[in-house]
Amino acid sequence: MADDREGSRGCENRTDSEEDKCSDNDFETSKLGTKEYWEEAYQKELETFKDIGDVGEIWFGEESMSRVLRWMDKAKIPEDAAVLDIGTGNGAFLVELAKHGYRNLTGIDYSPASVELARNVLQAEGLTDVTVKETDFLSCRGELTDFDVCIDKGTFDAISLNPDNNKECKKLYVHTLKDAIKDNGIFVITSCNWTKEQLLDRFCEGFQFVQELPTPSFQFGGKTGNSVAALIFKRVH
Repeated sequence: MADDREGSRGCENRTDSEEDKCSDNDFETSKLGTKEYWEEAYQKELETFKDIGDVGEIWFGEESMSRVLRWMDKAKIPEDAAVLDIGTGNGAFLVELAKHGYRNLTGIDYSPASVELARNVLQAEGLTDVTVKETDFLSCRGELTDFDVCIDKGTFDAISLNPDNNKECKKLYVHTLKDAIKDNGIFVITSCNWTKEQLLDRFCEGFQFVQELPTPSFQFGGKTGNSVAALIFKRVH
């Protein structure tokens, strides 16, 4: 059964205190940032899906997908818009996008087991026109282009946790993203590791902030904060 809790993988609640406005090195790297971890995780989910048809965990929960879809409706994103799901995992978001009427969908993941799982899930839903590719986003600069919308739901978080040269990986992520999105195209990111302010700083060059999507808030010690940040950017030159 899918875990529908917000920020269910490696995410901890944070307040908007000064301590949260931290540098890139203020949280430790983790196995959650390694390809080996995700290949093992998705291999288990693939086996479970083949056994009992369970698609596995939904990163950030179903509400995280609904939140983005509601914004896309409000923004009147055309149904023929080219949409890229970065780090598609089990393909659950691609399924929801397709059911919502979007018909030019691509999902990528660097885990072979993830790609096989996503393809199996899509096939089970009768969604045969969705493209899923085994692609490492950090190693494909120039290969992904002309997307109207790019969506990241936890992939930048995982990259940020990579114990191997994650500073350079985060820079490479931004450069690859710039290449992938058309002028005036949209980038949607959901993160549990980074605050709104940190994401604004990370994507300040080549992107224009559009909107913050509302996410569940909490209070602790007189401070109000969010466990998840969800931001919309527009690609600009």
